[in-house]
Amino acid sequence: MKRSFNWSSPHVHLRATPYTPWKRGLLLPCLLASLMTTCAQHTHIPPYFEPLTDTPVEHLPIKTVLVHGQRLAYLDIGTGPPVILLHGFGGSMWQWEHQQHALSHQFRTLTLDLPGSGLSDKPDIDYRPTQMVDFCLGFMDALEIPQATLVGNSLGAGLAISMALTHPTHVDKLVLIDGLPSNILNNLTGSSFRRALESKAPWWLVSFGNWLFGGLVTGSVLKEVIHDHRLLTPAVLERSNRNRRRPGIIKPLMAMKNTLPDWETDFAPRIDNIPHPTLIIWGEHDQVFPVTVGEELHQRIRGSQFIRIPHAGHMPQWERPDLVNRSLIAYIHSSR
Repeated sequence: MKRSFNWSSPHVHLRATPYTPWKRGLLLPCLLASLMTTCAQHTHIPPYFEPLTDTPVEHLPIKTVLVHGQRLAYLDIGTGPPVILLHGFGGSMWQWEHQQHALSHQFRTLTLDLPGSGLSDKPDIDYRPTQMVDFCLGFMDALEIPQATLVGNSLGAGLAISMALTHPTHVDKLVLIDGLPSNILNNLTGSSFRRALESKAPWWLVSFGNWLFGGLVTGSVLKEVIHDHRLLTPAVLERSNRNRRRPGIIKPLMAMKNTLPDWETDFAPRIDNIPHPTLIIWGEHDQVFPVTVGEELHQRIRGSQFIRIPHAGHMPQWERPDLVNRSLIAYIHSSR
């Protein structure tokens, strides 16, 4: 179902100055270029996934699969019990760059760019939690994976929870990393994320702002997400900015944040009913959702295990992969 927009808003009048015609002449093509880029569904997909690591690694081929008529990009490496890695809000498969080889020695490791994110298509849909669940289930069906361990970070953890509650037989185990809690706004301490979620600006205006000032915003958000700012090298910042500039990236993000009330009503109240073995991993210095939020989630999910990762923020799997990878591998094996 496509979203509708009202283009009949009053015109903005520029104050007359000697430079007004030049300003209008520059602003209009810039705005149109930004909107045309934002409306594009498809994006160029490079042949290989190239992680930023200290040691040389082999290039992993980026694959695609058609799910509900949309092209989804993913990685598929290793053999063994399947493990699917789900990124968070505004993220992509690169958030799992340090998990690929560590997990693939023992598991079939699948890393998905969710619809509307990264290299995957960005259809004009509402991006409701139920739609994202349908895409996740369709991805598993397309690859003939009847059951998998789902590992989700942030919003990806919310998707993993939604899958467990909606299609429990397709989920083997859950690993929730700094995951999506109930009462999101009440638990949210990150100022950048709060501003994004509370913003009432239309998507086209946000897209234009992203075109003009997105680099500054990206740096600010990363400093809120990552505890050790020394890890935010020029190469990391440049890659994040490339991802930010991908065609059509803004409108799906705006749609996803607008559907968070659906998460609060349809899934968050049922977290207590999760029947699967669950591991909860949380960065001790998470500035988005503090560690107390993780502890509360641990109390709600019966039989869950809880691990705090020191010197890490909202993405401990990227910031402290050594600890997280050991915890993941040990947990998946121990609970089999």
